[in-house]
Amino acid sequence: MNALPKRDGYDVVVVGAGPAGLAAAATAAEAGLSTLLLDENAGAGGQVWRAITSTPVTERGQLGADYWAGAKLVEAVRASGAEIIQRATVWSLDRNLEVGVSVGGASAFVGARRVILATGALERPFPIPGWTLPGVMTAGAAQTMLKSSGLVPDGRTVIAGQGPLLWLLAAQILRLGGRIDRILDTTERRNYLAALPHAFAFMTSPYFAKGLAMIREVRAKVPVVSGVTELAAAGDGQLASVSYAAGSRRETIPVELLLLHQGVVPNVNLAMAAGIEHRWDDLQLCWSPVLDGDGNTSIAGIAIAGDGAGIGGAAVAVIRGHIAARAAVETLTPAAAAKSASLATLKASLSQAERGRAFLDTLFRPARQFRIPSGDTIVCRCEEVTATDILDAVAIGATGPNQLKAYRRTGMGPCQGRLCGLTVTELMAQARDKTPQEIGYYRLRAPVKPITLAELASVPKTEADVQAVVRG
Repeated sequence: MNALPKRDGYDVVVVGAGPAGLAAAATAAEAGLSTLLLDENAGAGGQVWRAITSTPVTERGQLGADYWAGAKLVEAVRASGAEIIQRATVWSLDRNLEVGVSVGGASAFVGARRVILATGALERPFPIPGWTLPGVMTAGAAQTMLKSSGLVPDGRTVIAGQGPLLWLLAAQILRLGGRIDRILDTTERRNYLAALPHAFAFMTSPYFAKGLAMIREVRAKVPVVSGVTELAAAGDGQLASVSYAAGSRRETIPVELLLLHQGVVPNVNLAMAAGIEHRWDDLQLCWSPVLDGDGNTSIAGIAIAGDGAGIGGAAVAVIRGHIAARAAVETLTPAAAAKSASLATLKASLSQAERGRAFLDTLFRPARQFRIPSGDTIVCRCEEVTATDILDAVAIGATGPNQLKAYRRTGMGPCQGRLCGLTVTELMAQARDKTPQEIGYYRLRAPVKPITLAELASVPKTEADVQAVVRG
């Protein structure tokens, strides 16, 4: 069983062991800083490199070269001297750089001179009729099972949505012998025209050749319906069919598994709970932290790296992790900074890695009808709140997501808004004719992950803590 951190304080605490977190931890530890890497999964790698050290999928071509690139970074972190704790739930972060963490049923607070958040991304909500039925999953969940256990669909399967991950997952399923009956592509036709100004940068980027080859590989084996504008899942307690419309074509097809995906967005809950300033990103249609060129946030001592800083992909995340850690090294131990790549060199690499991103963001901008539902479509899965429920609350005075909590309890379930937050913001913005920035987001507080009272009670107490309660 994993134990709590060995020390009360560290030079650098990194939260998240995906590409950015691994890069940050390795850079900080190699520079001689005491470094703690906390990650909630069973093994390092994040979603991109999930189960990189334990996957049963050993044929390298099945998961692709980009997946296996993570192995070297995991080895580098392990050799760096950083303290690594897996299955660690980070549930609190404050302005004093004190991190609340639970491991193995016990909790503690750990101090830091610098904190680097590398909490990665979440899949964007895809609220269509029937998306809560058993048999409907996200592409990310399917990819987790594929990487961790080698499991692929063998029944009637449809993948619906858009974005690079959709095509990557389809290719990986096919390579492992899985079944895909159809892909329903929801990319808006007008997006192709809108993305044209960014096409040259994309064609000269690392994304182009790999992406084109992957799409061709999938299209050679699976029927693809383009221009899907309507989508719904149906079934009596279990997914049974998927209905869609594409132009004049309407069809309902029997299906046992529906995989949904329309991109990823930064995982902002921990950062927002800490009080870090965020803004609405009109291109990526999500909340992103306000950062300087080194990844530093509005709170001194806290930096954000990776997709939590804005969606960029694994290669960009690695460089952002190096930059955030290198900036911490320059501040804490300037003499050690001369031994690693300069910030200027890293930032030049970042610009190159980000080349072509604007094309992808524009092309795969999700359609309004798949972001902002209507009628009886469930928005908040935890509390089973529908779009109509939210609009009714707006009509009687709910002005934003926090006021909506009092009316409908949205965002108050176990996911704490991760699956409904963006939808609520955009739905209320549309209803009130406001911008998402004006509407705002849930006011998040610790604990940002579900923990038990026993875990809270296990936090070590000082004599001052005891006396404060006794005197109260």
